[in-house]
Amino acid sequence: MTEIKDSEAPMYDAFAAGFLEHARDGACNAHYDRPAVLAALGPVAGLTVLDLGCGPGLYAAELLARGAARVVGVDVSPEMVRLARAEVATDAATFHCQDLQSPLSWAADGEFDAAVMPLVIHHLDDRVAALREAARALRPGGRLVVSTAHPVHDWLRQGGSYFAVRRIEEEWNSSWQVAYWQQPLSATCAEFAAAGFLIEGIQEPAPAAALRGRYPELAEELANRPVFVVFALRKA
Repeated sequence: MTEIKDSEAPMYDAFAAGFLEHARDGACNAHYDRPAVLAALGPVAGLTVLDLGCGPGLYAAELLARGAARVVGVDVSPEMVRLARAEVATDAATFHCQDLQSPLSWAADGEFDAAVMPLVIHHLDDRVAALREAARALRPGGRLVVSTAHPVHDWLRQGGSYFAVRRIEEEWNSSWQVAYWQQPLSATCAEFAAAGFLIEGIQEPAPAAALRGRYPELAEELANRPVFVVFALRKA
C-alpha cells in the first residue's frame, strides 16, 4: 500500500468536508452522476462491490441500501476515507486509503463481483494501471462502471485541439484547486481495452427528474449538452 506523506496531501483533502455536503444533494453529483452510474451498474443485491475513488462514502451507502452484501471503498485522500468511515459505519463496509494507481495488495484476484469508479479516472496520471488493478480484483465477467467528464464538454470549455491529451489545473466551486486530464474519447476507450475491459455501453446521462424540478435551468443545459459520460465495462 502506498503511504501518502503530509507534503503530498491529495488535492481533495483540503475540501473533503465541503465536498461531502456539496455532493450529498448537489445537482451534478446527486441528481446527475449517481443516478446514471447506479443505473448502468444494475442490481447489486448480494454482490461484493469495489468502490474506487470512494470519496466520503456516498456511493458505498447507496450500494448497501440497494442490497450489496459487502462494499470495499478505496480513496487516496485520508480525510475522505475518514468521512466515509463515519458516513457508513457498518461491518458491511471497509475503506482503504491508498493511491488507485498502486497495487490493491489487500484484494484477492477475482474477489469482487462488480465495481464503480465515479468521477475519479480523469484525476489519475496512470489510468491504465488503476484499470488493470480493477480488472484483476474483479471475477471473470465482472462489471466496472466508470463516469468521467465528457470530452466534448471539456474541449468546448478549454478550447484548443480536441485530440490533445493534456493536464488541466483550475479552480472549482470558487476555492477548490484541482487537476485533471483532458483527452479524446478514442484515448479513453483505448485505455479500457489496454486494461482488459470490453465496453458494453456508453451513456450520456439525461438529468434526473429531481434535478429538473429543483434546477430547471441547469437541467435544460444538461439536456442539450452533456457534462459527464458513463461507461459500462465488462472484464474480458
